[in-house]
Amino acid sequence: MTLESLLTQIVPGVFAWQPRQAATWGLANCGLITSQGQALLVDTPYTPGLTDAFLAAARAAAGPHAALDRVAVTHANGDHTWGLQQLPGAEVLATRAALDHQCLEPTPQQLYTLVNDTDPGQPLGWYFRHHFGKFDFSDIQVLPPTDTFSGHRDLVVGEIPVELHEVGPAHTVGDLIVHLPAQRTVFAGDIVFSGDHPSHWAGPLERVSAACEQILGLDPEWIVPGHGPLMTPDELRAYIAYLDDLSDQAYLMHGQGKSAVEAAQILVAEDRYAGLGLPERLAITLSTEFRHLDGDASAPDLLELMEHAARIAWDRASVAEPAR
Repeated sequence: MTLESLLTQIVPGVFAWQPRQAATWGLANCGLITSQGQALLVDTPYTPGLTDAFLAAARAAAGPHAALDRVAVTHANGDHTWGLQQLPGAEVLATRAALDHQCLEPTPQQLYTLVNDTDPGQPLGWYFRHHFGKFDFSDIQVLPPTDTFSGHRDLVVGEIPVELHEVGPAHTVGDLIVHLPAQRTVFAGDIVFSGDHPSHWAGPLERVSAACEQILGLDPEWIVPGHGPLMTPDELRAYIAYLDDLSDQAYLMHGQGKSAVEAAQILVAEDRYAGLGLPERLAITLSTEFRHLDGDASAPDLLELMEHAARIAWDRASVAEPAR
């Protein structure tokens, strides 16, 4: 399947680009909203090459006269923003808080080093090669948004009204969702993951759950998650139940004096959330939750969090393939 074929119409004028592979990092969903020769993109892919494929599909869907010159950025993670350099001069809309989050992002050069200069015989080097080695991080220029807001922003794309709602801090400090009321569609960004465990960096989980409830309150028919297949409202309710249960487990095990990594290992060992990929991400989300329970407002050590996740994945792979 070519990447261009991954742009699918949800409803007339609304498309989702979903380069889905099971249990992997970095392949984020993007969106196209187009009407009467106008267009709005929702996020960009991780790399220039992926972005070029997305833009080629978007131009074909929007028509030759539609300018791809506006982008709504759901949050500042690189897999949703690092393709912006392929849209020179575009208006890039984001929350003001997303600017603050950009300073917490590893640079493309740092990711390149983690993929290529770490020891593949150790958990972190092995994990980064496995999940990020397929991406070309060379020659990426990280661009900030050109227009920021707090709270709410209304737009019009041709005849399609668009609402941008700030819902962070949740997944990151600067999340927004894109609501199309007439089309009953919401682009949720990484507030919602479909098929895999999420990795929430800001939290707490109650804020992620509240953002999901806000999405439900908009009465959508379709929800486009940040990663994975489209979701229905019932599937989003099941995701909220997962978030709430994970929050309860975090509170319980934090009270028992366990560390976030120990809690993640327990939940992974008992396969509490069967069917979700990348269970090692529980170490990241639970570390975020434990910081809130500790009253720790400091910024997370992203490399340390990834090391915890990599170790869990390494240990699981060692059991599955003892000869590795």
